[in-house]
Amino acid sequence: MITEIFLIGFQNLEDVRFFIIFICLVLYFATITGNIIIILLVSTSPHLRSPMFFYLSQLSFSDMLLISNIVPFLVHIILLNGGLVSLKGCITQFFFYGLSATTECLLLTAMSYDRYLAICSPLHYSSIMSPQLCLYIVVSCWSLGFIITLIPVLLIQTLWFCGPNTIDHFFCDLGPLLELSCSDVSIVKYEVLSLSGLLTIMPFLFIVVTYVYIFITIMKITCITGRQKTFSTCSSHLTVVCAYYGALFAIYVVPRTGQSLNVNKMVSLMYSMVTPLFNPIIYGLRNQEIKAAIRNYLRICRRT
Repeated sequence: MITEIFLIGFQNLEDVRFFIIFICLVLYFATITGNIIIILLVSTSPHLRSPMFFYLSQLSFSDMLLISNIVPFLVHIILLNGGLVSLKGCITQFFFYGLSATTECLLLTAMSYDRYLAICSPLHYSSIMSPQLCLYIVVSCWSLGFIITLIPVLLIQTLWFCGPNTIDHFFCDLGPLLELSCSDVSIVKYEVLSLSGLLTIMPFLFIVVTYVYIFITIMKITCITGRQKTFSTCSSHLTVVCAYYGALFAIYVVPRTGQSLNVNKMVSLMYSMVTPLFNPIIYGLRNQEIKAAIRNYLRICRRT
């Protein structure tokens, strides 16, 4: 039984090692700062009390969980040209990675439903999307993410890991972790395939259907200015959805064999570091309410 796992990370980085560490730390602190600003603005600004911004604050927390779970140990691996982690620590890292990814998928689905109601049923929006329903949806997203991620973790705990103890990656993803097991992993793979398929395909189809109805409703607006203003309310969310599902497709659909392994690691790096930064950048730069709240707080700070 192995008790420690060696993560290879990225090889042959001697000449650019410290530059990459610098970039990782800059992206990490920029992501944490940006998402904390969004959470504070949504929590304190009376103009950002709508359901969309409540979901956005939860999305920011999920992004902070994702990047904080990956980047600190990634810097350690790059600095030492590899890193050791205990088997339990590796499984724990996979759990938090799965929790953040799963919850983000569900939160994006909830945000698409919110945009659907706001654009396609504006008269019933306030009565349907009540604060109680918003809280229930958010609690359900985090609870489902916890349960769905916990199931494979409990199954992994029953496996035997007898070597080798090397993973050619920079974090403990499920596929490379299962390759180290000398037990029968077919049950785990079948369970993960079933849950991940249900969790990604069904929400993705739901998002596609909601946006089809949204686009149909927008096209019925005769005024071009009104059409553009209505579309701008959901363009940020649509951009985040495309980036999120595009990265997941590139990571888990592209074959891992041959040269695609390095490509897979690079895409995983983009997903775990760049995608969490999309949330504050896209919503901060494109959303008028967020920018207005920032300007208001800057004016208050100047007066004090």
